[in-house]
Amino acid sequence: MSAAYAADALNGKSLYLNGPVSGGTSCTACHGASPANNVNGILRGANNPTEISNAWAQNKGGMGTLYNNKFSQAEIADLAAFIGNPSVAAGPIASVSPASLSFNGTTIGQTSTALSTTVSNTGSAALNITAIALTGGSSGDFSLAGGSCAAGAALAPAATCTVLATFKPTAQGTRSSSISISHNATGGSSLVSLSGTGNAAAQAGVAVSATSLNFGSVLVNAASAAQTITITNSGQAALNFSSIGLTGTNAAIFALGGSCSTQTAVAAGGQCTVTVQATPATAGAFAAALNIASNASNGSVVVSLAGSGAAATPAISATPSVLAFGAQTVGGNPVTQQISLSNTGNVALTLSSVKVSGSSAIVIGTGGTCGSSLAVGASCNVPVVFTPATEGDASASLAVTSNAAALQVAITGTATSKAVAKPVLSDTGTVQFTDTQVGVSSVKHTTTLSNTGTAALKITSLVLNGSQLNDFSLAGTCAVNGTVSPAASCTIDTTFKPTSAGSKTADVLVVTDGGAQLSVRLAGTGVAIPVKTVTLNINPQSFDFGSATIGSASLVKRFTLSNPSTSAIALTNAAFTGPYAAVVDSASCPRFPFSLQANTSCELVVSYTPANAGANNGSVVISSSDTTTTWSISLAATAVTATVPVVTGNVPRNEGGGGCSVARDGNDPMLPVLVMLAAAVIVWRRRQARQGATQK
Repeated sequence: MSAAYAADALNGKSLYLNGPVSGGTSCTACHGASPANNVNGILRGANNPTEISNAWAQNKGGMGTLYNNKFSQAEIADLAAFIGNPSVAAGPIASVSPASLSFNGTTIGQTSTALSTTVSNTGSAALNITAIALTGGSSGDFSLAGGSCAAGAALAPAATCTVLATFKPTAQGTRSSSISISHNATGGSSLVSLSGTGNAAAQAGVAVSATSLNFGSVLVNAASAAQTITITNSGQAALNFSSIGLTGTNAAIFALGGSCSTQTAVAAGGQCTVTVQATPATAGAFAAALNIASNASNGSVVVSLAGSGAAATPAISATPSVLAFGAQTVGGNPVTQQISLSNTGNVALTLSSVKVSGSSAIVIGTGGTCGSSLAVGASCNVPVVFTPATEGDASASLAVTSNAAALQVAITGTATSKAVAKPVLSDTGTVQFTDTQVGVSSVKHTTTLSNTGTAALKITSLVLNGSQLNDFSLAGTCAVNGTVSPAASCTIDTTFKPTSAGSKTADVLVVTDGGAQLSVRLAGTGVAIPVKTVTLNINPQSFDFGSATIGSASLVKRFTLSNPSTSAIALTNAAFTGPYAAVVDSASCPRFPFSLQANTSCELVVSYTPANAGANNGSVVISSSDTTTTWSISLAATAVTATVPVVTGNVPRNEGGGGCSVARDGNDPMLPVLVMLAAAVIVWRRRQARQGATQK
């Protein structure tokens, strides 16, 4: 049997008894209802689809005329499987997952949170559930608490349902029992073991929101931002703290606060907080531990603390680091560009002087945002104006004096009487992206580069600059070596996709053949938001429809989509490639989009319509509201062109009347002979009759 197909003897049985799906004579017409009788040697095809195909190809017994191009290769394999196992019958198969439920310790007389097990039918017939009951052990300590399974219900093949149970101990110590689910599958029932511990008295439990805190780099002798630990009482009695303290070599660096206290109990299910702040006295790494002791049944809690002290280091940077106005028309309007100053150190900048020296054609303009100080991570803008009054080159420098190292930015420009291009960017300030989750792309921002001059410009460089340029990306219609005509424009699209949490910056730098340099600062903050994992199980994850004739009826396959999680999945779309499509029927999944509820499943029905001859590969990609997660099913098939069987000579066949004949069109060559024989018999009988009359 071909390894490419997973033969289905039940489907083969249906094909054998009913004939091809496209219509036609069933196999039983010649071979009888049971292949086991071996009528006409049919058992030669048992588990041997090649034998069946060859028999049809050779038109043995006229089978080729009846069946060629009526069955796909997969269906022939199914027929062979049935012939090899003629007693096959549809049946359910029951399974439970998990097969055991273990409850947390619970106070005598109190009811635990419900736990769930899933019953699945992996067979080929309906699973009939006849009873669900507790059995054995201390069954009085457990209760059935609902679920979608019920006595008298029937689970279709590939369907699932759930059974819920709770624990309410009547005595101290380990308690156990089982759920018995009676059904019509092999074995007659399935068991789910139950266990739990009864506590003589209610006990407190402790849970924390984090087991470690990292403060990163903290300025020496400056307090860090406070970080918070949330403590929850997960038990059934009041939680009392005996101590909340710090240990370790660097314990003195940290200070504690918050609402948790040794003087205040936390009620069952309640919460309190512990805040931690670090103030390092020297540079270098530091570490300690937060220890929380209580009456909780699950012991004490230890939270590790770490960070590093950094010496005060003022630093400043400028964007662009060199400012070029390029060629400008003599006597034309003054041209303004911005230089952005950024505090890249870990202490505030004190700006004592910002001035331009050099050519009188280059000066600081109005509307700047730089004052006497600049906070850590902040930026400000210095407008620089070039007035092309006299033909020739002009140069100057912007000098910045502060508590950081001195900073200078070279500035150049050229005044000319020739036609010049004038590149202008639509963004003059910082492009600020919204806070974006790490690994996720922001909405793109578009900046327009326009040419307001009288000559065409050529873009000689278009790049991202900065130490964090990998957190941003460039696209758009502007491109290196691209030309922008007078009054025309192109676009620069930027996107923020942070690789880690924290503030990120980069600069878009545009240089033209006229010497102009323009830049735009990009900024954004990456945030690390925990992403809920979405799980969708698909069975099977790939399928080969086998060989099918172009123009024949579509083939279908049912794929089971299962949601094993505790919350619904919003499935938004199923995108198909190749000659495949979704089919919606009474037993299938709804049309997309739809929500697949927790612990449920449905069937995605996929049809294949034979298209171009040869391999017809494709896929279906299922997406959800979580845009970072998709699931794929690989699909394959082979389309073949229909062939017309050639019949030579006179092939005997039944033309009606209950007999065999070699006639193909009603003109049987034996008919005249039969007529003559009939006439001779009539003449002979008449003679016999006359002779009898004479003798009388």
